[in-house]
Amino acid sequence: MIDIHMFSSADKVAGQGVGAVYTELLDLLKRYFPEEFKISINDYTPSLVSHYHTIDPAFFASTFSKRRGRKIGYVHFLPDTLDQSLRLPGVARWTLDKYVVAFYKRMDILVVVNPNFIPRLAAYGIDPKKVIYIPNFVSRETFYPETPTNKQILRQKYGVKASAFVVFGAGQVQDRKGVDDFIALAKRNPDMRFIWAGGFSFGMITNGYDHLKSAVANAPENLTFTGIVPREEMVDYYNIADVFLLPSFEELFPMAVLEAFSTQTPVMVRDLQLYDTIIRPYAMMAKDGHDMNVQLRKLRDSPAMQAEYTQKSQNAAAEYSEERLARVWERFYREQAALVKTHE
Repeated sequence: MIDIHMFSSADKVAGQGVGAVYTELLDLLKRYFPEEFKISINDYTPSLVSHYHTIDPAFFASTFSKRRGRKIGYVHFLPDTLDQSLRLPGVARWTLDKYVVAFYKRMDILVVVNPNFIPRLAAYGIDPKKVIYIPNFVSRETFYPETPTNKQILRQKYGVKASAFVVFGAGQVQDRKGVDDFIALAKRNPDMRFIWAGGFSFGMITNGYDHLKSAVANAPENLTFTGIVPREEMVDYYNIADVFLLPSFEELFPMAVLEAFSTQTPVMVRDLQLYDTIIRPYAMMAKDGHDMNVQLRKLRDSPAMQAEYTQKSQNAAAEYSEERLARVWERFYREQAALVKTHE
C-alpha cells in the first residue's frame, strides 16, 4: 500500500473549482483503490508521496522537510490568473505572484489540468520536464442526465416554465468569468430564462466586486443569481438547462464544463486558445457577446443542433470519464512512489 498525504484547504472556501477538483480526486481514490493507496489529509508525519492541492504557507514550510517524500504540486492557477480574480494592492499582488512561483518550484513534479499551461509555467522559469498533464474529471454518480420526465419535475421545483429555453452559467461572480456578458445576453433575450449559480466566494477582494454586486442586485426579471449552490444540488440546474454557457475570459480546465458534459447538456464557451485541445471538439465556441447571442438563438430554434451538441457532450463525458482517469492517476502515483524508493 502506497502512503499518500494530501495537503489542502480547498474545502474552506465554497463555490470554487479547486475544491471540486480536490473532492473528486479523493472520492476516486477511495472508490477505485481502497487497498492500493492509504490517503491521509494534512498529516505531517512521514509519507512516501505528498500531494499539495493548495499553497498555504504551512504547506510551503513543510516542503523543506525530508519526510515529505515525493512532492507533487497541483496547478490550479498561475499568477496572472490570480491577478484577474482578486483585487489586491500592488505590493500584495507582487508578493503573492512571487510566492506562487516559489511554491511551484519547491515541487518535484507539477500536475496541470490543461497542456497549454506548460509553456506558461516555463515562462516563470519552471522546467517543462517537471510538468505533467492530467485532465480534470467528474463522477457520473454525482453528475448525470435525468430523464425528460424528471427534468420537467425539476423545472417545476425551481419555478422554471416547461417551455422556457434555459441558459445556465456557473462560477464565481467576478470579471474574469464574463458575468457582464451573461447579464447583457439576458437583457437582449427577455424570451429566454437565464440562471447563474455562484457568488462572491472571496468577498470584497473579488475583481469587479463593486459593479457586479450592483448588477446582480438589479438583474433583469429573466435572470436569476442563485448565490453559492451546494455541489450536490448543481446537477439539478444542469438538467434544467437547454445549454450551459461559460463566458469566461481565463480558465484552466473549468469543472463546470465537465459537469455539464456529464449531464449531456450542450455547452458554449468563449473562443479561447486555451480550450483548443480540451474543449473545442465538444462545445460551441463564441468570439464575443454578439456571437454568443447569435448562437444561442440558433440553438433555441434548431432541434437538430441541440441533438448534435447533446451528443458531443456525451462524447466528452466518455473522454473525461472517472473510469479512464482512475487508471491514469493510479499509474502516476505508482511512478512517483517508485522514484522515491529508487533513491532510498
